[in-house]
Amino acid sequence: MPDSAPLLVDDLNGVRTITWNRAEALNAMTVEMWNGTRDALDSAVDAGVRCIVLAGTGRAFTVGQDLGEFADPRHADPTQGFRGTMRALVECPVPLVGAVDGLAVGFGLTVLAWCDVVVVSAAARFRAPFVGLGVTTEAAASVALPRILGDQLATWHLLSGDWLDADTAVRAGLALRLVDDPLGTAHDMATSLASQPPNALRETLRMVRRARRAGWDEALDTEYEVMGRLAGGEENLAAISAFFDR
Repeated sequence: MPDSAPLLVDDLNGVRTITWNRAEALNAMTVEMWNGTRDALDSAVDAGVRCIVLAGTGRAFTVGQDLGEFADPRHADPTQGFRGTMRALVECPVPLVGAVDGLAVGFGLTVLAWCDVVVVSAAARFRAPFVGLGVTTEAAASVALPRILGDQLATWHLLSGDWLDADTAVRAGLALRLVDDPLGTAHDMATSLASQPPNALRETLRMVRRARRAGWDEALDTEYEVMGRLAGGEENLAAISAFFDR
């Protein structure tokens, strides 16, 4: 895949690296990028992949949905866009390692709950902009983030949209550690996990996830329903209009 492609997928030593590569737009996710991420997750096991690294280029991990495509009708198709990617994340049977170096906004934050290990740089900053955009949380963040960060810290950041810094993210448990080179560290960790006996690795991961993700499927369904009511509403349209008028 050419380096100019908005999504890069590279396999090495049992590790697949999925890189969002739209640096000029802070890796804002287009339908093409959502669908490519979905496909890269779905095809990993058949390709002999034992661990997956998620990363972004430039100043951001990803800032989530490209607001210019927010109204794209393909988002209503549960097999495409954000919902298609979420289904693939839920079903992915191999460890997911997040490498965050820069801005992690929207899905850039909420996807980290679905990662099994996350490493971040000092430049990492996290934000949940949903309420300010006139919508609600996604990716089961209404349950996942309070469980990870604690009720008050998560509630404050989900409601206010304030930034969360890297040190706080590590102390609160959103990330494992602060490192100088998140991508290099993530690759080393993923390679180590990929070298483990695969059946034992997946079965242990399945049990750990079952306990950690209890209630997340229900939260996903609730968020889809509430998002469907709020998206395209007066508050949402006004917020998007204000964003493009800046």
